[in-house]
Amino acid sequence: MNVIEIKNLTKHYGKARGIMDVNLAVEQGEVFGFIGPNGAGKSTTIRTLLGLINPTGGSAAIFGKSCSEHPEIRKEVGYLPSEVFYYDDMRVIDLLRYSASFYKKDCMHRIKELAGMMDLDLNKKIDDLSFGNKKKVGIVQGLLHEPKLIILDEPTSGLDPLMQQKFFEIILQENKKGATVFFSSHILSEVQKMCSRVAFIKEGKIIKLEKMSTLHENNYKKISIEGKSEITKEALTINGVNNLEIKGNSAHFIFKGNINHIIRKIAGMELRNIAIEEPDLEEIFMHYYGKEDGTA
Repeated sequence: MNVIEIKNLTKHYGKARGIMDVNLAVEQGEVFGFIGPNGAGKSTTIRTLLGLINPTGGSAAIFGKSCSEHPEIRKEVGYLPSEVFYYDDMRVIDLLRYSASFYKKDCMHRIKELAGMMDLDLNKKIDDLSFGNKKKVGIVQGLLHEPKLIILDEPTSGLDPLMQQKFFEIILQENKKGATVFFSSHILSEVQKMCSRVAFIKEGKIIKLEKMSTLHENNYKKISIEGKSEITKEALTINGVNNLEIKGNSAHFIFKGNINHIIRKIAGMELRNIAIEEPDLEEIFMHYYGKEDGTA
């Protein structure tokens, strides 16, 4: 069953770019990564999913229901935006009680449990909180009703590294209990830790949708070589060489393809050293985003 189903979703903002023909399906129980730089269309897609804006064309559905026609589905969704804004004069506990009142169930035990995990003082006024602690309030607010779908938009900004790790643990616990997670970020290491599949969005269009395991299989290698003499670009002209950087006697690149082909090419060179590693998601991502620069 698909928890999220997006078909040919398009949103125009006058002459400004929004999103164009976005197609995605997120399965129940999945932790799905949605990756792209700022301005790529991540937040527009999420706002459409939440029914906060209406699409120019195409459709977005959650639990099989149109996001724009069935606002009631939001009761099963937990949302953490990239920035959180609150009434400063309220205490944290009062804000969270008010939020819980929309779900018509007793959430106090859950609020106290999450606040304890996040080291959040429920009796403080919002106005007295740091940005990081306001973000913690947003996390508790998004999870207090134990949603079936959790939508995260750049969720860790403002959290220190220890609290980021605690946040990831909480999200993975929710996933183990059955929640589906849609995780939008430009911080690739976060997605690498969390997600089973990832979609890359660029300039409002999906340019790649891949299983995380596939991105890390043998078809991608990070290769560094050091020659006894200067290395030329022509020496490494072969299909599959991407992001090639040459500095004198050294060369670094990502290779996609049959590893034997590049090894045979390198075997004809006089080398001092060679290193072959698994690239991280950021380097693979930069390959997709760097195609216009002539290196791919």
